[in-house]
Amino acid sequence: MALDAKRLAPRDPTAESLVDALATAIAIIDAAGHVEYLNAAAQTLLAVGLNQARGRTLAELLREPAPVAALVARAREGSEPIAHRELRFAPLTRGDSQFVVDCTASPLERGRVLLEISDTTRQQRISRDTALLAQQDGSRQMIRQLAHEIKNPLGGLRGAAQLLERELPSEPLKDYTRLIIREADRLRKLVDNLLGPGGPLNKASVNPHEMLQHVYQLLRSEAPGGVAILRDYDPSLPPVHVDRDQMIQAMLNVGRNAVQALGEYGRLTLRTRALVNATIGTRRHRVVASIQFEDTGSGVPPEIADTIFYPLVTSRPGGTGLGLAVAQDLVTRHGGLIEFESRSGHTVFTLLLPFEEATDG
Repeated sequence: MALDAKRLAPRDPTAESLVDALATAIAIIDAAGHVEYLNAAAQTLLAVGLNQARGRTLAELLREPAPVAALVARAREGSEPIAHRELRFAPLTRGDSQFVVDCTASPLERGRVLLEISDTTRQQRISRDTALLAQQDGSRQMIRQLAHEIKNPLGGLRGAAQLLERELPSEPLKDYTRLIIREADRLRKLVDNLLGPGGPLNKASVNPHEMLQHVYQLLRSEAPGGVAILRDYDPSLPPVHVDRDQMIQAMLNVGRNAVQALGEYGRLTLRTRALVNATIGTRRHRVVASIQFEDTGSGVPPEIADTIFYPLVTSRPGGTGLGLAVAQDLVTRHGGLIEFESRSGHTVFTLLLPFEEATDG
């Protein structure tokens, strides 16, 4: 939405009421770089009132003010509006929360600049979730085809090795056939892990914290002494309707991945929250369970960020690349999704599980 910046006059009560009714966040920055005005949508986005914000700089309101400040400076120097799409927007008052916004800066008189900020986080989330779900569907098809191509020859190879073992005259020679049989069994098990559990889900009403507590105890027993595992639970979270064993396996895979990413030292936090009016893919849910695994490790390498949920994709020497792929498959079978965000020192994998049937977004 483009406003006529020269005609906008927030000090006019009628104009202010009209601007306050807009869904687009509107801010006016004065010549000295201080906030002069915020409409209602901007106050909500920044989680700060107009009286609290007035007279403060962008650096006092945003964790990373440089991109917005640069946009304001460019608009002030020119005479035409300047737009920036998909800008990262992180209000200081919202903790670690971060939004994706489209921002337009328009010059006003006396060096003032009008900012129009459209929150596109939900659209970005829908696009990302849709891509993850499409990736999961493609991954399933690829795995089924790969498993079929591998398992048949493996069975023949193992059978031939067993027959050959019976004909060999000495134990040293039989050691070679036993090696072939062991490796064939190992590959068969790997393929079975790729395929994941089959059959119908055995769903029941389960307390998410009971499952997470089970995972917590396992992770604590496996983690190195220098790794601290913390819990931050929302006790009001209602039960979820899931296959308990499969969901514990999904949580355990994500948690183990986080512990391994930490190495010998670091912190892993298990967190639960309820998210209202949330979307998973293109489906809107009144409320979903958010189960987070937040670690202080080095983060997901950028080169595998787009394929991290594919099987056999790993950045860890000796890793199989199956843990996250299996976890994503288990969660999507329950109508949920695993998302992640990562930077050095802060990586969060979030399991989203719906409490009820979804509606079209």
